[in-house]
Amino acid sequence: MGSPERYRMVSELLSAAQRGTTFTVLLHHATATKAGLNVTDAQCVHVLSLDGPQTPGRLAQLMGITTGGAITAVIDRLEKAGYVRRTRDPDDRRRVIVELVEENVPRFTRYLEPVSRMFRERLDGCTDEEVAFLLDWFRRNNEVMPQVIAETRELP
Repeated sequence: MGSPERYRMVSELLSAAQRGTTFTVLLHHATATKAGLNVTDAQCVHVLSLDGPQTPGRLAQLMGITTGGAITAVIDRLEKAGYVRRTRDPDDRRRVIVELVEENVPRFTRYLEPVSRMFRERLDGCTDEEVAFLLDWFRRNNEVMPQVIAETRELP
């Protein structure tokens, strides 16, 4: 179990993480709203910028939404807004690929600059070892989050 001090720190860390999650959700709403998007559409832009072009089915899976109508509506809205385009897979012309319209992405990402600036400023005060620890921490957490999300979706 650990010492009372460790228990206190772990409890405080959990509370800080929950508060951080709340701020992240609020930030996503603010950036999406400023860009004229809903949160799901904005997250789709994020996913495509992180993972590159995707088929609609894979994009739906990454976004945690249904294939068919739901992802089609997201892609339609993003295409109309000029953020994505549908192209044909050069290896299989029957497959559609959704890709970002790179020249239009800065219309959205400019609203992420305040958080990017804050993040860089915080990291400026860290040693290389601390940055390496944080990088490892985020990588390991990101590896398990899809399973945590799947578990959460299965709860009654």
